[in-house]
Amino acid sequence: MKVLLDTCAFLWLVTDDPKLSPLAKEIFLDIENELLLSAVTGFEITVKYSLGKLHLTEPPREFIVNRIHSNSLTEFPIHMKHTLAVQDLPLHHKDPFDRLLVAQATVHQMPLLSADQQLSAYDIERLW
Repeated sequence: MKVLLDTCAFLWLVTDDPKLSPLAKEIFLDIENELLLSAVTGFEITVKYSLGKLHLTEPPREFIVNRIHSNSLTEFPIHMKHTLAVQDLPLHHKDPFDRLLVAQATVHQMPLLSADQQLSAYDIERLW
């Protein structure tokens, strides 16, 4: 199964954070799953790091790339169809990063791994 990770899920995965749910851990450990990391997550991490709102062991350029490789994640690009799909989303959630992730999950009809319960208001499968 292809599963799109939200930013917190990615960060908690790569830091082995206890906030990970049992289902999230199971999904990560199942080698049959393809875990996708959206470019929007890289953008969000870089923005928050630059603003001093996120502390990492190394700059985002190294942190993200190293964790993609060490965790066998698949980079997932942002395409125009994803950004345009945001206009069709109701305003259940105002965070632009999360809205773009929801749009990607919607366009590709794939589940989104996220602890954010607000995202369940959208017509997507939210796993946690």
